[in-house]
Amino acid sequence: MRVLYLSKACVVGAYQRKLEELAREPDIELVAAVPPSWHDSGGSSPLERLHTAGYELVVVPVRFNGHFHWHYYPGLGKLLDRVRPDIFHVDEEPYNLATFHAVRSARQRKLPALFFTWQNLARHYPPPFSWMERYVFRHTVGAIAGNREAAVVLQDKGYCGPVDIIPQFGVDPEQFSPRKDRVLPESDPFTIGFAGRLVPEKGLFVLLDAVRQLRGDWRLRVLGRGPLRDALRQRIHDAGLQSRATLEGTRPSAKMPEFYRGLDVLVLPSLTLVNWKEQFGRVLIEAMACGVPVVGSDSGEIPRVIGDAGLVFPEGNSEALAAHLARLCKSVEERAMLGQRGRRRAVEHFTHQQVAQQTAMAYRRFLQSSPPSSLSEKESTTTG
Repeated sequence: MRVLYLSKACVVGAYQRKLEELAREPDIELVAAVPPSWHDSGGSSPLERLHTAGYELVVVPVRFNGHFHWHYYPGLGKLLDRVRPDIFHVDEEPYNLATFHAVRSARQRKLPALFFTWQNLARHYPPPFSWMERYVFRHTVGAIAGNREAAVVLQDKGYCGPVDIIPQFGVDPEQFSPRKDRVLPESDPFTIGFAGRLVPEKGLFVLLDAVRQLRGDWRLRVLGRGPLRDALRQRIHDAGLQSRATLEGTRPSAKMPEFYRGLDVLVLPSLTLVNWKEQFGRVLIEAMACGVPVVGSDSGEIPRVIGDAGLVFPEGNSEALAAHLARLCKSVEERAMLGQRGRRRAVEHFTHQQVAQQTAMAYRRFLQSSPPSSLSEKESTTTG
């Protein structure tokens, strides 16, 4: 089975481990296509070539880089003609131009395509996005939803094809592994960490309000970039926390295990907004794999990712978050226990190997439910 996998997310080197695991499947010959970089509100992420064994990694030009809804890949048709995949995995939401353009290019060549979605809110987009979404729904052989709510949203919107629920990426348990001594020495300050985009929906002001309530020797390390950086720096200054809280920018994906291992706890205090709620929380599984206790809000998928391997608090409730942090600060034993549970949960449920195997099974199922002969029939019945 020849697979073409199109993904802007795979500019991140750590995510390429999933591609290596896909290529290890005995019946898969993989070609992965990525842009040379991806721009977002936090800045530019250039392509990292970290895990490229066993498959072909192709760099394709992208137009309107950084525009989530409007970017697309103008040279995709030539790549499809060269690869002629048995299945085309478009790692994008169905309402985006990139997905519409990719699926339309595949349909013109009678090649089966699938898409990926994280969208866990019932959002209805205006034209032309709604038109593109309906087109993608009609002309794909399957969909992968990153969480359960996203699968429900697809069905409520009228998508009738097969849907498999699989995270977009997993974690490498060898790269993301615990400290040898499991927890930091008691003589060190209790170190709280956050990693992610510095945007309102990540709940960083809730986290700052919570740590202000803590007693004892603690530190807060915030890793990330985004439009709230200056406001966070000002809030830290106004609260007199300059000696305790630091904003550290970003670091390459290969350096993230080092960051996690320097923490006593990782916090993901996400907030549900009108147009967003937490879709997965990848930093949770990375920290869990490193044996670091995690605390998350109850926004979206967070409680299901954490399971019994961490603590959950009502989103927006800084007092409840502070209580969890104070509890962990006082108990090295509980931190060690949760760290062990988190490591076990990450290894049992969220590795790149498991995600890749589930994805390969989805490919096989989608092709069985929509054999090649049906593509021309589908084409003739949906034209116009």
